Amino acid sequence: QVQLTESGGGLVQPGGSLRLSCAASGIIFSIQAMNWYRQAPGEQRELVASITSDGTTNHADSVKGRFTISRDTTKRAMYLQMNSLKPEDTAVYYCYMKSARAPWAQPSDYWGQGTQVTVSS
Repeated sequence: QVQLTESGGGLVQPGGSLRLSCAASGIIFSIQAMNWYRQAPGEQRELVASITSDGTTNHADSVKGRFTISRDTTKRAMYLQMNSLKPEDTAVYYCYMKSARAPWAQPSDYWGQGTQVTVSS
């Protein structure tokens, strides 16, 4: 079983920065994609950023130029550097991974438990 553990959330003032981390553990043969999602109260979960197996990244328009997704394949970790934070960035941030446990296995979807990010003065 694969587990994803997020860390790095917290309370920050507008204009501040946070760095979220996501560490993967368990049996992982290959990783097809790793994404960050967020969900604000009363809102649907939305994709914030993604990074594919070849390192291609994509960021939502609302965070482009402020957030940066990255990964460390040796540590099976993913990061989200968040700069110039705004109150509207307040949400629970979730780590997502699509991975296969063996060469013959179909990839499965895995989610972390979420980490709260609050941007407020």
